[in-house]
Amino acid sequence: MIPSLEFGRTGHRSSRILFGAAALWNASPEQSAETLERLLARGVNHIDVANGYGPAELRVGESMPRLRERFFLATKTGKRDHAGAWRHVERSLQRLQTDRIDLIQLHNLSDEPGWQMAFSEDGALRALCEAREQGLVRFIGVTGHGTAVASMHLRSLGRFPFDSVLAPYNPAMMRLPQYAADFEALYAECQRHGVAMQTIKAVAARRWRPGEERTHNTWYRPLSDPDDVARAVHWALARPGIFVNSASDLGILELTLDAAERFESAPPEREIREAWSRIGVEPLFVPGLDDVGLSPN
Repeated sequence: MIPSLEFGRTGHRSSRILFGAAALWNASPEQSAETLERLLARGVNHIDVANGYGPAELRVGESMPRLRERFFLATKTGKRDHAGAWRHVERSLQRLQTDRIDLIQLHNLSDEPGWQMAFSEDGALRALCEAREQGLVRFIGVTGHGTAVASMHLRSLGRFPFDSVLAPYNPAMMRLPQYAADFEALYAECQRHGVAMQTIKAVAARRWRPGEERTHNTWYRPLSDPDDVARAVHWALARPGIFVNSASDLGILELTLDAAERFESAPPEREIREAWSRIGVEPLFVPGLDDVGLSPN
């Protein structure tokens, strides 16, 4: 079974692999329902979806009348204004076929203009707080991509007691000195205050190259060899207190779950370096190069 951990201070014990439901973007209703049943059978009890993931909320919602109490249900809004965020909350409740969302997240809050708007009097955060006061959502989080996101999350936590954060975490990203320093500072802050720390891009290898055949549903080229996926998942899970969001590809999901079930410890650093050199793994985000793209996991 997939190991589990207290999801910050929420009181919920979540599986350490969180299902990135962007993987249902192109899935049929039948395939989606089967996927959620398989997740439960393997111990995954936390779904992470978003208003902007195409029909993924609809696919999740089709199973909620019978499975709602078995999943911690998280979604996201990319809106920065009060009215837009309210519309997204209402839309997500309808699409997910539920009367409450466990975790609503400000999606990819990584740029300065969006950050200023979200925290303003007429911003999205006020809408999410009002939804929480009305019992429509239980907890509020913030997510992001890019090399600046860890430092932006620290700023966000200084302004509001978010219940969770989400940021990239893999060996390639952690070899960028500034990103590594910012991530470590964010990690320490989350540990101090009981903020759940979700991580993405564990199995990312590099961006697709021009003209390259895209063999998976991820916007980046993922690791696909089972041994390589296991190295990446075990490396991430070895960090105490974090959660790993699965990638937006159902085939990679199965490899991720297989790896998590076998987790014992991190692979030796030399093994990671040699394998990543052989594969040609690169950081997905580099300062100044499409560094804050809004994208699924």
